[in-house]
Amino acid sequence: MKLTTLTLSVFAVLLLSCTPGQLTTAEKEPVDYVNPYMGNISHLLVPTYPTIHLPNSMLRVYPERTDYTGDMINGLPLIVTSHRGSSAFNLSPFQGTRECISHVIKYSYDNEQLTPYSYKVELDEHNIIASYAVSHQSAIYQIEFTEPDRPNYLIFNSRNGAMKVQENTVSGYQLLENDTRVYLYLETEQMPVQTGVWAQNAIIEGKKAAEGSNACVILGYGDGAQTLNLRYGVSFISEEQAKANLRRELNDYNITALAEKGRDIWNKELSKITVQGSNESDKNVFYTSLYRCFERPVCISEDGRYYSAFDGKVHNDNGEPFYTDDWIWDTYRATHPLRVLIDAKKEVDIINSFLLMAEQMGNMWMPTFPEITGDSRRMNSNHAVATVIDGYVKGLRGFDLEKAYIACKKGIEEKTLIPWSGAPAGWLDEFYKENGYIPALYPGEKETVVNVHPYEKRQPIAVTLGTAYDQWCLSQIATALGLKEEAAYYAQCAYNYRNVYNAQTGFFHPKDKDGKFIEPFDYRYSGGMGAREYYGENNGWVYRWDVPHNVADLINLMGGSDQFIRNLDRTFNEPLGKSKFEFYAQIPDHTGNVGQFSMANEPSLHIPYLYNYAGQPWKTQKRIRTLLKQWFRNDLMGVPGDEDGGGTSAFVVFSSLGFYPVTPGLPSYNIGSPLFSSAKINLSNGKVFEIVVENYATENKYIQSATLNGKEWNKPWFAHTDIENGGKLVLVMGKKANKNWGSNLKDVPPSAN
Repeated sequence: MKLTTLTLSVFAVLLLSCTPGQLTTAEKEPVDYVNPYMGNISHLLVPTYPTIHLPNSMLRVYPERTDYTGDMINGLPLIVTSHRGSSAFNLSPFQGTRECISHVIKYSYDNEQLTPYSYKVELDEHNIIASYAVSHQSAIYQIEFTEPDRPNYLIFNSRNGAMKVQENTVSGYQLLENDTRVYLYLETEQMPVQTGVWAQNAIIEGKKAAEGSNACVILGYGDGAQTLNLRYGVSFISEEQAKANLRRELNDYNITALAEKGRDIWNKELSKITVQGSNESDKNVFYTSLYRCFERPVCISEDGRYYSAFDGKVHNDNGEPFYTDDWIWDTYRATHPLRVLIDAKKEVDIINSFLLMAEQMGNMWMPTFPEITGDSRRMNSNHAVATVIDGYVKGLRGFDLEKAYIACKKGIEEKTLIPWSGAPAGWLDEFYKENGYIPALYPGEKETVVNVHPYEKRQPIAVTLGTAYDQWCLSQIATALGLKEEAAYYAQCAYNYRNVYNAQTGFFHPKDKDGKFIEPFDYRYSGGMGAREYYGENNGWVYRWDVPHNVADLINLMGGSDQFIRNLDRTFNEPLGKSKFEFYAQIPDHTGNVGQFSMANEPSLHIPYLYNYAGQPWKTQKRIRTLLKQWFRNDLMGVPGDEDGGGTSAFVVFSSLGFYPVTPGLPSYNIGSPLFSSAKINLSNGKVFEIVVENYATENKYIQSATLNGKEWNKPWFAHTDIENGGKLVLVMGKKANKNWGSNLKDVPPSAN
């Protein structure tokens, strides 16, 4: 079947999804609220990208440009192999003389229309219209050449690999990091009249293959206006598997049908949570955030097999899909807990994938930053342990808890705690085991530990606090396995944050190897670029609160609830102390500021909920509602900082619903202030948890009273067991704070002690 244009219905979907206000509320489905352009212009660092993909699928693309302000796009992408990475292969349609051909053409573009599952763009100066629809491991492009008297070409490029052409098929590979390859098999519906290799600014006819940097082949289709249809498959196993993936998923060139199928898949996934409310923009932000929670990790199982960069081999998946590309430091906090609620089977598959990675690496160390090309070991700490215990205490089974304990324990004990390193444990790690903290260097003191990254530094406070939390998680797994002595040991290690607490200042303060606090010290600026010499991407004001497993003990350290509240208040009110350009030049991740609080970086996400632990939940309600409105909006700058594959977006999803998992590993949720009049969460077991708001209005942000499952509820939290079999939380809201609701210190959320 030959298609020359998208049907009117799908074109309307494409157009209206980019301008969601044009559909009536009654006509809209969840996917219609998704705005992939939200956050495409960054406040400072990396923007969000308008990713076209199916949920957690291997094939992802987006227009290749710096951000939305980029006036040019670099060809048309065929696959993005890592979150925020460049396209591995490139398609450049061209209509004109050979002298203007390049291996990748930079296009001026116009009238771009993008949904989660489809793409359309006018390459205006070339008078070419490109349309796209995606499946899991294959996709279709439709290229409309509109000039009546110019020759038409399709140019295919591999940045570093090989390409070959034979009649109407193109295949090849691109070499990624760690000897990983991504393969392509592509065919066009129309037979070309000319094929060859593009090299040295000429078509070398008769030559069918190119290899090396910018390996490039070209197909010519004669003169005149015409529409070309092409489809392709991708693989991390082989070209033959890429062809098999294409054949399995696509049997024609029907771009309309593929777009409609993708739309249905997204609607099914996004409909796991339904929300109602009068503010349409809130729904845009909510469903866009939910869409971003499905960007990673990605399933790379292909016909029951997968290539693992963790050992460089192809494995059978034995019926359990293999997932990778998960930046756990970002996603353990809320993205994984969200998946526990709405897709438990997938979360189990992901945990099992972590365990397979540990085995395949040969050291049985749990991964920290698993990517397509292996575990990059970025950031600090070993937070995969949190995903294991959080799933387990919330009822997930189907993975080997004993094996998970071994992998998590080895990752913490045998691998170095040094950030951005996969080296074995060394002197700093032994020091931590003996003294309960990572020692810091004085400003200007020379680093003597070889494995410390020259840019990322030791991050001693971030590592000490993060490892204390990881060891608490480890103690919970040991308890579940009946390992009493090990549970007791790691439970004691979970208090190691106390070793760097400065009672005089009320902050976590770096110490030297002799146990002396580094002085003089400024909790805003000390630590150099990104405060990494002591913290990590954020300053001491943010890490002051990084004890998610034991907030009760943190309150005690600070001298009680009243002082704890004062310290929290001050965090949101303390000025930057420098001009913005000076502050952000040093700590560029620490954006989205409200005082010293950073809405843009993951270690801050739980902080607004901490008022619940000290008897003033009304301040949590105020803060959450204010932060959501200030920093997350349905516009091009509507995300305050890096969106690391669902890390921040899951905060928006939870907080908009009205609750949040402050402590992954504790089966409980803190109550905030919901944005919607009602919400239904379709749980993985088929049950429904419903949140209903009475006296719903934008200004009514404060809880006056509540019932949970028909019973009066005066606690600012609830347990996972309260909702795991379905339930109903009814919140009666008002404009003025009810300072009595949830304020009894006997009813605060649980902590480790």
